[in-house]
Amino acid sequence: MTISPLERAADSFAAELARQRTGRGLSKKQLAILMGFDPSYVSHVEGRRHRPTEDFARRAEAVLEAGGAIWQRFREYDDVRHARTAQPPRESHLPGQWLPPGTGLVVERETATLTHTVDSYRCVIRRELYNAGTEPVTRYLVRVAVDRYPNDPGRSNRHHREHPLTFAELQLQARRDDGGGDPEPMHWRAKHDRDAFKEIWLLFENGERRFPLYPGDRATIEYAYSVGQEKWGPWFQRAVRLPTRHLAVRLDLPTAFDPQVWGVETSLSAEEGPLRTAPQRHDEGDRAIFDWQTDDPPLNARYRMQWRFRARPDADPDVDTAGVRVRPSDRMRGIGIVQRGADLLRQRARPFDLPAEEQTAREVVDRLTAVLVRLDELHPFSKGVGVAAPQLGVGRAVSVVRPPDRSAEPVVLLNPRVVDADPDTDEQYEGCLSFFDHRGLVPRPLRLDVEHAQWDGSRIITSFEFGMARLVAHEIDHLEGRLYVDRMAPGVPLVPVEEYRETGRPWRY
Repeated sequence: MTISPLERAADSFAAELARQRTGRGLSKKQLAILMGFDPSYVSHVEGRRHRPTEDFARRAEAVLEAGGAIWQRFREYDDVRHARTAQPPRESHLPGQWLPPGTGLVVERETATLTHTVDSYRCVIRRELYNAGTEPVTRYLVRVAVDRYPNDPGRSNRHHREHPLTFAELQLQARRDDGGGDPEPMHWRAKHDRDAFKEIWLLFENGERRFPLYPGDRATIEYAYSVGQEKWGPWFQRAVRLPTRHLAVRLDLPTAFDPQVWGVETSLSAEEGPLRTAPQRHDEGDRAIFDWQTDDPPLNARYRMQWRFRARPDADPDVDTAGVRVRPSDRMRGIGIVQRGADLLRQRARPFDLPAEEQTAREVVDRLTAVLVRLDELHPFSKGVGVAAPQLGVGRAVSVVRPPDRSAEPVVLLNPRVVDADPDTDEQYEGCLSFFDHRGLVPRPLRLDVEHAQWDGSRIITSFEFGMARLVAHEIDHLEGRLYVDRMAPGVPLVPVEEYRETGRPWRY
């Protein structure tokens, strides 16, 4: 039996589709859901009972991130099909580049730069566009989203309701450059206006003329905006919403803040994971520059750069941006730390039922960890620092402790209890996030053995010594409804934090 060229081309497409699908561990049903098709249709295409369509090929290429392989097999099939009907094959406007249904724009290069200024973040996005469609492009949609506390959606929503992002503060500016003269200013029009989210149409026009981007033409657009530091969290995300050949991201941060930068990526076919290549750092004077880039990112992928500042040497932590002195306890309250006097701080925390409540426990730990990151921006905490769930208004038995050695991983204590303690004690100054205006001399054992739970409900015993024993004992006290003042000897006075800064010393053992 002779197989026609058209049948061979269709078989080649089906084989490539099956190879890409199985290589990513997807069933036919899972692939169909991601593509927006009925599961039986994917099965029929792979079984050669249905011929591929352009829409099907484009969606499969996007979802499976096939590097153009599926699209190439479809082009071969389509060329044979058109040759049989004596119709000229359709030209690919941009060879090797997949074009999604209904989209004519391709981003040939995007460069996104975020700069930390004195009191805000300045974002500049530059995109080199190519119109691979058949209609003129007269507007371009951009999005501005802020999230002050990305690991605590409820708190972030409350914050932005009270301090909404405004168009006035963005100071949005946009321009178009086609390489033929001076850049043209672009007018813009709001599409959506939310507390923490703005959608804006950049218009290919201004008060003097219109300048559509016609099919086959290229142009570069650049837009810039500013967001105050009180509204911008420690992250910068780029989402690939159009076919993109090259994406580059730059963070420009103060070296004096000792920034640490890392990143994660997600896509339609992959869970969140680390960036495949690490951001590269180089210093320019007093600025730390972090660069990261990738070629041919898959459609709908998201790349998020994250950072933390390990030092703020030039900032007075008790003076706000307006120069007004703020009580240390108010600053802690401002990041969500419950202060002394709250009933929850005097109640015993409820243990987790593990592993049944593993997901709930992980969510609380994520919140605690995020607060530790924020605390590092406000205060050096050279002795280490811990935070317990009741201090965030959550009456559950878990705390997270960051050791004095910042390279060490934080310690998670789930349902902890002290099973043994060294009879030898020492007395040193302690502070508390929930009682941050004072310091006090507190006796603690030099060693502490703590039994605590793992995520699967099993229990282990960990021994802590010296400074870590003090930190862990302090946090376990929180879970039992105690504050450090309960441990102080009668008659020993508290020391105001201002005085302690002058006389306080690191713990010594």
